[in-house]
Order: sequence, then C-alpha cells, then structure tokens
Amino acid sequence: MQDHLKIQFFTDTFLPSVDGVVSSMLNFKQELEKRGHEVFIIASGDSRTKAAVKKNDRTIILPSIKFKKYPQYNLAWMPLIASIKFGFSKFDITHLHTPFTVGMYGLLYAKLNKTPTVGSFHTLFTRSEVIKQYTTSNKVVQRFLIKSSWPYAKFFYGKCNGVIAPSTSIKNLLNRHSIGNSYVVPNSVDTKKFNPNVNGEKIRRKYLKSERERLVLYVGRISVEKNIEVMLKAAKILKKKQIYRFLIAGTGPMLDYYKNMAAKYGLADIVHFSGFVDERELPRYYAAADVFCMPSTFETQGIVSLEAMASGVPVVGADYLALREMIINGKNGEKFAPRNGDDCAHKIEKVINNLGYYKKMVDTAKMYSVEKSTDKLLEVYKALLDKNGN
Repeated sequence: MQDHLKIQFFTDTFLPSVDGVVSSMLNFKQELEKRGHEVFIIASGDSRTKAAVKKNDRTIILPSIKFKKYPQYNLAWMPLIASIKFGFSKFDITHLHTPFTVGMYGLLYAKLNKTPTVGSFHTLFTRSEVIKQYTTSNKVVQRFLIKSSWPYAKFFYGKCNGVIAPSTSIKNLLNRHSIGNSYVVPNSVDTKKFNPNVNGEKIRRKYLKSERERLVLYVGRISVEKNIEVMLKAAKILKKKQIYRFLIAGTGPMLDYYKNMAAKYGLADIVHFSGFVDERELPRYYAAADVFCMPSTFETQGIVSLEAMASGVPVVGADYLALREMIINGKNGEKFAPRNGDDCAHKIEKVINNLGYYKKMVDTAKMYSVEKSTDKLLEVYKALLDKNGN
C-alpha cells in the first residue's frame, strides 16, 4: 500500500450534527491526515453546515433538502457538483459512510472511476420502528419500505468491494442477511478529550441538591429507537430511594413525549432534560455522572457508552447487539434485560452500591482509541487495494 493515500468520504449526515457517523469520520480524517494521507469529505448540508466547516479543509458540501423527520440527514439534490469540483482527480479509496443519496452518488462515482469502494454499516436503518418513525405515515408505503430495506442494503453494500461493520454483532447480522466481504473496524473514541481527569463538579452542582445524591446520565438522540422509556421506568422504581437523579442530555423528535412521560410518572423532581449539549461541554457531563445508562437496542457500536467509559464512568446498558460485546459485568458496568425497566433499575442500583468494584472502564475505551481503530481501517484499505492490483 502507498505511503500516501487519497481518500474520499461520502456521507448524508454531517456538521453541525455530531452523531456517531460524524464523530467517526472526523476522528478518522484527523488521524489519517496526521499520518500523511489526504481525506476529502463529500457531504450533504446547508448554510449551517458550511459555517461549521473550516476553510481549505478538503470538504465539499452538496446542496440538499432537509429531511424533516430526521434532521441529522439531508437529501442531496445536486451531487454532480462534487464531480465538477474534483475535476479529473484520481482517488485511491472511496469510503461510503451512508447508503442514501450521497452514498449512492459516491458508489456511482467510484464505479465510473474504477476506485476500490468500502461501505460502512453505521446505522440499523432496516429496523421497522425506525422506518415507521422517520419516513411516512402511509401504512402501505411503510410496509413496502420495511419489506425492501434489507434487499436494498444487500444491493448497496453488495456493490462495494468491502463492507465495514463497527462490531462483531453487526458483522454477524450482515452475514445473516447475505452481505459478505465484511471487516470489523470499530469507530473510535477520543481518549484524550474524554478522560477521568475532567472536572464535572459544575454540572453536578447544577443538577444535584446534595453530595449524597447520585447522577444517572443518558447522552444521545431523544428518539423512539433509543428506548428512553426504559430509563424512565427505572427512575420511577428508584425514586423511593431518594438519592437518585437522572439527566437526559440531547435533543430529538421524542423530547416532548418523554418530558410528558416523566411528568406522568411524577418524576419532574428527579429527571432533568438538559436539551442540546455543546460538544465542548460534553466531557464535563460524563465526568459529572456516577453511572451512564444506555437502554437502546439500536446500537451498532455505542460511541457514547465508550465516551462514558473513557471518562471513568461505568455503563448500565441493554444486553443486545454491540452493547453485549462492550459491557463486561462486574468490570466496566452491568447489562440488563432489553426493554426491562425493573432490571435496568436493579443494575443501576447494583453499580451505585458497588462503584469501587468497577475499574475497567478506561481500559475498555483504550481498546477503541483513534490510533488503534485507524490501524484497522488502513488494514482494510490495504486489503482492497491489493485485491484491486494497486
């Protein structure tokens, strides 16, 4: 493999949104360029996206239409602009981070230019609850989309020379749906930014009334697939203990729904919703927590759970998909039965009562450092280039 690679990243989600896909791309871009490679990002976006991008940062923002039900994603409508800006530039690798309008354009561009292509399977867009939530209310169309989601995934990723799964559980899922030629390359966590030495006292003082209280944190999108109702049910059970406070940090389409649920459960005094948290402030939120709760059964890897571990915070998470791999009971957290509020409450209490026993969080996070994940990504690129005769 060449010492200097020219790489394209194609994505339908980008700044100012900072989800797992965006964090992964930016971490990889920074580390790859640090090693002497060139990385160009082609993303859908708007004026806010352009404002968030640094000048001369090898980033092309395609005009797009906001996807109202899922505002992190934009539907690009003039992808050929990228071709004009690239001219006849030759790239070594095309990396597709999403399988939608920009991803499909990237696939076409790569095929026309005979560039080895790798596609990342970041999101379970094939899940029925996601399709119902974020597409149309028309039941006939919903059924069609649900029925065709995996065939589409198989078509898109089947056209790639390689497929990247962020965890072994997702690689196995892809194999079950006849999507082969896959490699496990975890998305990375910035272990310098998120570390146990960050001071979270300011956040604790804001949300806790006394030193004896314990803070249970969730960070992420407030949406149906994240199963936040499980955390609220656990909060209802633990309320009688009088030491637990719950902080739900983030925003999303289900924010008002969960606020109303918390009020209905009589949890207004112990459950707080912070709303949007600036990326620069996020390490302080993790540092403020005694335990991190991730009730989602949607995680292909679980970047926020790794950020919590990197901050020295044990994770209580659903025993499902990637979280099942990441969480080691009694070491870096505890797993609970998926969608089970009673078990979630039990495991939160177990961790809080035995905080001194959980000491492997940072060690786990270091396994997913930017450097180690980038090493694995470059191994995939090398394998594809060797197969392509480069």
